Amino acid sequence: MSTRLATGGRLLSKDKALSFTFNGRRLRGFSGDTLASALLANDQMLVGRSFKYHRPRGIVASGAEEPNGLVNMGEGGRFEPNQRITTTELFDGLTATSQNHWPSLDFDVGAINSKLARFLPAGFYYKMFIHPRPLWKHVYEPIIRRSAGLGRAPTAPDADTYEHFHAFCDVLVIGGGVAGLQAAKAAARSGARVLVLEQTPHWGGRAPVDGGTVDGKPVDKFVEELVSELADMPNVTLRNRTMGAGVYDHGYVLGYEQLGDHAPEKPGPRHRLWRIRAGHVLTATGAIERPLPFAGNDVPGVMLASAVRDYVVNYGVSPGDRTVVVTNNDNAYLTAIALKYAGLSVPAILDARVLPTDSPAMEQAKALGIRVLMGHAVSSVKGGKRVTGVAVCSQSGEGAVLEEIACDVVAMSGGWSPVVHLWSHCGGKLLWDETQAHFRPDVDKAPIGADGHGFVTPAGCANGVMQLDAILADAVQAGEIACAAAGFRARHSDAPTAEPSGETPMTPVWMMPQGAGIKLRSKAWLDYQNDVKVSDVQLAAQEGFESVEHAKRYTTLGMATDQGKLSNINGLATLAAARNVAIPQVGTTTFRPPYTPISMGAIGGEARGDVFQPLRRTPMHDWHAANGAEWEPVGHWRRPYAYRRSGESTHEAVMREVRNTRDKLGLLDASTLGKIVVKGPDAPRFLDMLYTNMMSTLKPGKCRYGLMCSENGFLIDDGVVARIDDDTFLCHTTTGGAERIHQHMEEWLQTEWWDWKVHVANVTEQYAQIAVVGPNARTALERLGGMDVGKDALGFMDWAEGTLGGFAVRVYRISFSGELSYEIAVDASHGQAFWDALMVVGADLGAMPYGTECLHILRAEKGFIMIGDETDGTVIPQDLGLDWAISKKKEDYLGKRAQARSHMADPTRWKLVGLETEDGSVLPDGAYAVAAGENANGQRNTQGRVTSTYHSPTLDRGIAMGLVLHGPDRMGEVLEFPRLDGTTVKAKIVSPVFYDPQGEKQNV
Repeated sequence: MSTRLATGGRLLSKDKALSFTFNGRRLRGFSGDTLASALLANDQMLVGRSFKYHRPRGIVASGAEEPNGLVNMGEGGRFEPNQRITTTELFDGLTATSQNHWPSLDFDVGAINSKLARFLPAGFYYKMFIHPRPLWKHVYEPIIRRSAGLGRAPTAPDADTYEHFHAFCDVLVIGGGVAGLQAAKAAARSGARVLVLEQTPHWGGRAPVDGGTVDGKPVDKFVEELVSELADMPNVTLRNRTMGAGVYDHGYVLGYEQLGDHAPEKPGPRHRLWRIRAGHVLTATGAIERPLPFAGNDVPGVMLASAVRDYVVNYGVSPGDRTVVVTNNDNAYLTAIALKYAGLSVPAILDARVLPTDSPAMEQAKALGIRVLMGHAVSSVKGGKRVTGVAVCSQSGEGAVLEEIACDVVAMSGGWSPVVHLWSHCGGKLLWDETQAHFRPDVDKAPIGADGHGFVTPAGCANGVMQLDAILADAVQAGEIACAAAGFRARHSDAPTAEPSGETPMTPVWMMPQGAGIKLRSKAWLDYQNDVKVSDVQLAAQEGFESVEHAKRYTTLGMATDQGKLSNINGLATLAAARNVAIPQVGTTTFRPPYTPISMGAIGGEARGDVFQPLRRTPMHDWHAANGAEWEPVGHWRRPYAYRRSGESTHEAVMREVRNTRDKLGLLDASTLGKIVVKGPDAPRFLDMLYTNMMSTLKPGKCRYGLMCSENGFLIDDGVVARIDDDTFLCHTTTGGAERIHQHMEEWLQTEWWDWKVHVANVTEQYAQIAVVGPNARTALERLGGMDVGKDALGFMDWAEGTLGGFAVRVYRISFSGELSYEIAVDASHGQAFWDALMVVGADLGAMPYGTECLHILRAEKGFIMIGDETDGTVIPQDLGLDWAISKKKEDYLGKRAQARSHMADPTRWKLVGLETEDGSVLPDGAYAVAAGENANGQRNTQGRVTSTYHSPTLDRGIAMGLVLHGPDRMGEVLEFPRLDGTTVKAKIVSPVFYDPQGEKQNV
């Protein structure tokens, strides 16, 4: 049984006892324990069930590579699923429950799947769930959805807080083992600012566990002194409990710091997401021990040899009383030796190799009385919910049992794989190392930065260097390379010296025994969480899934929450053997960030609750609220939809606002319209490329309506452009488009036209903008006084700066309503005062505010399009009859070549028309016009759809705009539009301009 040892536990504070619960059972541990070590100390070997077969699963590893130990953590607002017990620090009151079983962990009815395993091989779902088709909806899909996932989703709001943190450094070191610490020291000696991230609470990595000496002192003492020295250096920052989550372009790195998981009572944020810009990145992320594939290697009690050693040395925990070690390398002997020193029994070491001489570790193990069987392997593991023994065979045979050894732990080691994930995130290439049977970074093909040079350097085990003496030398060299790459002059110093280990070469073992038959291969597990066996990968290859990416998806190998950290290399080797090719020819799957899962709270940071999407308010927002505004969300803004008066419905309010604006004077808060300044000598040609029509010919003091398309030719925004001077333009965008269009401009400037002399600035919130609309608009402005706004002084599509009523203004003579209209911009701080002044001078002129619905009706009556209504991401300007806004003189603009494609110039594209119902009713929004016949799916054919539809109080009838097949050529035809209640409504195709087609009212 697993238990707490009387001695040992270098990370524990045994004077601080802690209480926690697992599946409702109250247990005890110590400060410094992980949840995994505390569970093992309480003889809790079974921690979960596997995904597909619901097989019993125990702890395999001791770090972030653990695939089995995932639990539901916490309660209420602090509940979180899929928490890894090997990286969860124990705290008093911790509550955890196991996952993926029913009704209990010990008795899970889902385990029946294990009995049916021969009928549920890899990819069975692709075949089984196809026929008969009717069963998918009513049988297969409901069962699959209920079975999906491991944990359960939280139901209560998150009680914790999170934050984002921005940091800048010259050299970022990811990994706080001996390699990372030594590299950080070498880089910091140059004066470079160095930031060191370590995902665990402790420094030194595996070195203090594995032992050895550095410069004549114990390695743990060396680490302690090195950390102290770095902590005293003013240009070095050390952060533990912080994972390097992902490496991106241009030295951008995400870090994930767990601030409060180990102390939930601690005030402040629980997690912090670091956004780091580094001059150079150094990855010292260590290596992960590989499992060995043999029958029964998933029985609880089968663990990585390094993990067994960790639990004994770090936590004073014995995973079992009798441990059989099975290995293909010398490193596992350290586990056997550590167990013997702890007073535990090691009946045998099964070494798959046949070596001519013993290594120092082998000699030491034999001197301690441990039986070493060379050329031997595990034929199978005995036991169900925990190990009871192993059947021993020859590695070179087919699994014939030579003897059985009683034990309760099997410590396995198949070699070590460098953690190359971060190196690979940004395109770093890998080399296959035949000697050590692993992929390591190809330092000649490092991720390339903006300067054309590599910006990531690996060090230590992450670079494929596995021995302590070589690790220290490699780390010093890597640190000096990193600081030089960051622009600092390296100050060379000799690496500390460590005693060579004298390890003998490993022998790659991808299956135990070598000639195992199908009976053993079908019980040898590669992916513990997803239940992928050796036989599954071989079946995938047999069925033609020879690409490593295809085999991964067909078998689900490495798609679990550990992302194949333990299964990847063994899976690749199995696939390579099945294809009879070398492992490098198979390649690797793609490593993607984050390295291990990070919380959704950390991703969101402070953007939650009321600040999840901060509401944007115009300077007149409070006035609108006090005067009956009903709000409409438009992007991040809240705009008045209508202003209801007492006893009035919303519809009645809208109708009143339309009539008043047409007949008297309406005021619209247009401050939300995007306002982007484009400035520089190349601004004219830049805007010529962005807009479909010519902007470079626009004269200062003039405005021009423009259309903006994506490179695929689709209409993405429209608005009025005003030329301020020869080098300066002000581009108006739609309310929801300001940030998007600003980003669009910046993207093209930074990626394609980076050498053009142009700057863009989003000044939307710097100005309040008010539309003064209606027959009395000019009179109201003349009453304010200060500048001439007459027709001759300020014609349609002109603009001018001046003073109105004592306010400095910029007046645009533009109209989105078809009425006499002015849009007036003032400083945002003066917005409310100017609005009040307009209400005063317009009181006897019928001044009345109007909202967005009135705005929409006014523009629809005039046939003006609205981005997002008449467009949906598939519409081009030509569909909307806007050919006049497309320059015939320009050689190029964004979208021009795309619009020349055959399907863009197809004469059967639906075109914009007006729609007028025969009975005066309002067409349903988004309704389709049906045509004769049915399509291949048995659905009615369609010939158009409604894009905008309203009741017009001006015309006293329903009006609509829509896209219709050959629409402009079918004036007067009647179309049928089905309603949701089964009835239809008939509408006649008419001009989209319903009101004042000659534009006489806007030009007065």
